[in-house]
This record gives sequence, C-alpha cells and structure tokens, in this order.
Amino acid sequence: MVQIAEPSVQSLFLVAMCNGIDLGTGTGFIVQHDNQPYLITNYHVAAGRNPVNGQPLHLSGAVPDTLRVVQLLSRAPGSIRWEPRDERVLEQGTDKALWLQHPVHGRTVDVVALPLRDTSGIDFHPYDLTGAAPRLRSGPSDGISIIGFPFGQSGGGAFAIWTRGFVASEPDIDLDDLPRLLIDARTRPGQSGSPVIAYGSGGMLSMADGSTAMFNGPVVNLLGVYSGRINEQSDLGYIWKVQAVRDILAGQQIGRAGL
Repeated sequence: MVQIAEPSVQSLFLVAMCNGIDLGTGTGFIVQHDNQPYLITNYHVAAGRNPVNGQPLHLSGAVPDTLRVVQLLSRAPGSIRWEPRDERVLEQGTDKALWLQHPVHGRTVDVVALPLRDTSGIDFHPYDLTGAAPRLRSGPSDGISIIGFPFGQSGGGAFAIWTRGFVASEPDIDLDDLPRLLIDARTRPGQSGSPVIAYGSGGMLSMADGSTAMFNGPVVNLLGVYSGRINEQSDLGYIWKVQAVRDILAGQQIGRAGL
C-alpha cells in the first residue's frame, strides 16, 4: 500500500487568473470555520498587489479576478484524482473583494481567507486551527517544513513539494509589531501561501515543554503562512503566525481589492 503524508495533499496548487489569462502561481490550504471551508493564501496571491503599497505586481498591471484551485476529489480506494475549480476573488463585474482580511492590520498582514463556493465532490483535508495536537518544539534553529509548489512544480500529480528550513527568530516575539516571524529556508516563487508546519513522523519527539514523548504516528502543528523572502539575496523569509489566521476568521472583515 502506498503511504502518503497528509500534508502532501493539504497544500493546494493555485493559478491567479484575470479574464481567463494566467498571471502566476501560488499555494494555498484549507481550514474550516463555522462549517465553512476557507482557502488560506497570501493577499499578494489573491489580490495580485503589493501588500505595502497596493500596486499591481504583474507587469501588465492586471490583477486576479479568479483563483484556479486544484482540488483533491472524493475518491474510491486506490484512486487519486484532482480537478481544477475556479473560485472568484472579486465579485462579478466589480472590484469588490470576496476574501476576508485581518481585522486590525488589513492587507499589511499578507494573508487572506477566501470562502469556497464550489465544494461538491471535494475531499477536504483542512488544517486544524484549535491547537489540540500535541505541541512539538519549534524554537530558534528547530526544523520546520514549507509545503507548496516552487516555480509551479509539484511532487507528481498535484502532490506538494516539501522544503526544509529552520525557525530563525523567537516565535513568541512579533516582528515590527506584526504577527510574523522569520524562517531560514531556500524558498522560491510559487511557494507564497504555503502552510509552514512543525512535523514529526512518529517515534520519540521533542515537545514544546522540553520533554520528549513517543508517538505511533505523525504529529503536525500548523505554525503559519509563508509569504516570501525579506529580499532576493537572503534565504530569510516571513511567515504569518497561525494566530493571524484565527483572527481573520473571527473578525469576518471583508478585504479591499484596490489601493
């Protein structure tokens, strides 16, 4: 029997589109809130704009009206199939955003939550936001995984690619008074919006409280959302903490698409 790590299917390949034309690729993942599935990705992926100044990122000036999401379909035993589903990010015929943004910092927190509408036949594998899983150690120099689609590449089919990195700043400290921290990893375009996780495949694992514990299977902690490197010359990158995702869902504040 083929063994597949669940995070390999939890990351979803995204294509940002404007009037049916591809603008670029990214990564997203699903969470559930009040029985509604939401796609989590970066503002700059969904809006196609720089979160600092609101300017379009594509050279043409075009911004997305749709995200094409490659979803895992409900499957019979032994079969795996994906299907692209188009989810609008702007209301039809307008520039009104359909995603939720951070209720305090707005687009400065480069994360959005898009409620999914086309959900029939999809085999959802949402990340847990409750923090109920045992907490693995994830302090400075501890290993993390960024799971996405660098340069739009997959690990076969629509399975995501795992990139290994390390926590590079104190997780309990907010950088620039924003809910983010630094990681050290060789990430690339296309991984924007990827989930960043602490992952233990089982056995004896180091825990957040300094103890060790034995597990018979994988332990996964969602740490946050990857959103790019600090500059092109550095392997340091930002992740927005999982608490930012919780705040976005709790706040239910509709985002702004323009400046």
